[in-house]
Amino acid sequence: MPSYSIGQAARLLGVSSESVRRWADGGQLRMDRDGAGNRVIDGVSLAAFAKDRAAGLHPVPGEIRTSVRNAFAGIVTAVTLDDVIAQVEIQSGPHRVVSVVSREAVEELGIEVGVEATARVKSTNVHIDRADERS
Repeated sequence: MPSYSIGQAARLLGVSSESVRRWADGGQLRMDRDGAGNRVIDGVSLAAFAKDRAAGLHPVPGEIRTSVRNAFAGIVTAVTLDDVIAQVEIQSGPHRVVSVVSREAVEELGIEVGVEATARVKSTNVHIDRADERS
């Protein structure tokens, strides 16, 4: 079973190492010691914590009815307008989501830098990469 250092967990959660320490010290995130005495978080516990934490980032059920289950709530960081299309960038925690939509949609929804927005992804082609484990 994989385990993660405080720094690795912070990177995966998109927060500071100090936040991870506070969550562990406050009992919100379970942390153990490895053979060398270093604080570590097991992968299963970290995954559960990340999932629970992310639940608060999504709109309350009932506000929006959709079949799309992959939602990335965040803040609009860039909007590039063309005559017909627009490119919208949303920062959702550690994730940057970029979408090309119609200019009309951007204008109708009032999408501009600094507003909250949710990117919803529904695709038959999703690629998953995994970083090489290094000691």
